[in-house]
Amino acid sequence: MTTGVGTDWQAWQESWDRQQEWYMPDREERFRVMLDMVEALVGPAPRVLDLACGTGSITARLLARFPDAVSTGIDLDPALLAIAEGTFAGDDRATFVTADLKDPDWPTTLPYDSYDAVLTATALHWLHSEPLAALYGQVAGLVRDGGVFMNADHMIDETTPRINAAERAHRHAQMERAQQDGALDWTSWWQVAAADPVLAGPTARRFEIYGEHADGDMPSAAWHARVLREKGFGEVRPVWRSPSDTLLLALK
Repeated sequence: MTTGVGTDWQAWQESWDRQQEWYMPDREERFRVMLDMVEALVGPAPRVLDLACGTGSITARLLARFPDAVSTGIDLDPALLAIAEGTFAGDDRATFVTADLKDPDWPTTLPYDSYDAVLTATALHWLHSEPLAALYGQVAGLVRDGGVFMNADHMIDETTPRINAAERAHRHAQMERAQQDGALDWTSWWQVAAADPVLAGPTARRFEIYGEHADGDMPSAAWHARVLREKGFGEVRPVWRSPSDTLLLALK
């Protein structure tokens, strides 16, 4: 990767994708289903809020598939936002906003009052249940009638502890094999970012904000569905599942 003015933001984007795929080999499949459902329910030219957007992984896939879409990415992480902003520099379809989703005023930072779709993946598990429920209420206020919210994340069913333990052991064995083949885990990826002249400063600020790793809750898909209905969504159900993760769709 190059640095300075010539920083290869696409290479950083791809390295983030590889690191995330170490944890989730089926990551692209959940994105594909997410965009299938966007097209099915709100059409091929949606206005999208990429919630807790990170490097803009959802935005990248959205705009590649739907050239007439527009996306607002919102996050607090200065390093990941630097990669997002560098990747999409000059593309007026993508806008990025810095805000804390635990701040009740974060919706006021957005360029639009409503969205056809609010999408998020592997991000909200760092919130505990009470602030997550409050966030869902704010999301319901941003999704237009007939619009959708989708969350792909770790959703743990605590009623199946033996299944959970076996699945986790199997998944971690696969991850260890991939790491032996050179895959970077979360910690290693951030060490590389911290050593880069362009990302070192944003990475240091990122760890000042979050610490080593946020520690939230991972309630079941049934909990998410119940809360989303309570907050104003009319229909909610999973549209994709893996042994550990769920893509939940809520229709306003």
